[in-house]
Amino acid sequence: MKSDEILIEAESWIRTPFHHKAMIKGVGVDCAHFVIGVFRETGLGPDLKVEDYPPDWHLHQGGERFLNYLRQYCDQVEDPQPGDIAMFQFGRCASHAAIVVDWPLVIHAYYRQGVVYASAEGSELKGRLHSFWRAK
Repeated sequence: MKSDEILIEAESWIRTPFHHKAMIKGVGVDCAHFVIGVFRETGLGPDLKVEDYPPDWHLHQGGERFLNYLRQYCDQVEDPQPGDIAMFQFGRCASHAAIVVDWPLVIHAYYRQGVVYASAEGSELKGRLHSFWRAK
């Protein structure tokens, strides 16, 4: 079952430090590259090369950069299932991704925390949910 594969791989990234634009398990990763890495390693997604982006791009631009990538490889869904992607709005657009474990429990790579479990109803994620996505 693909959701099991996604969750096993996502959990293997736990405690990886946060590092902007990095994607090395155990060394450093940001939220976008965490999702890319998990889906690449499970064979459920391509090895994407993301265009360069500054760490604060979402604060100054309204363009949905992140969603434009997701739309190519995922379908938007209403009811989150394990292994789906939850998108959150920080700044002007949907700019933060997490992998759903059992909604509202997610795994995500977060600044100064690294890859951790979190509740989407708690602290930094509360009130920021934008949408859910499932790999095609």
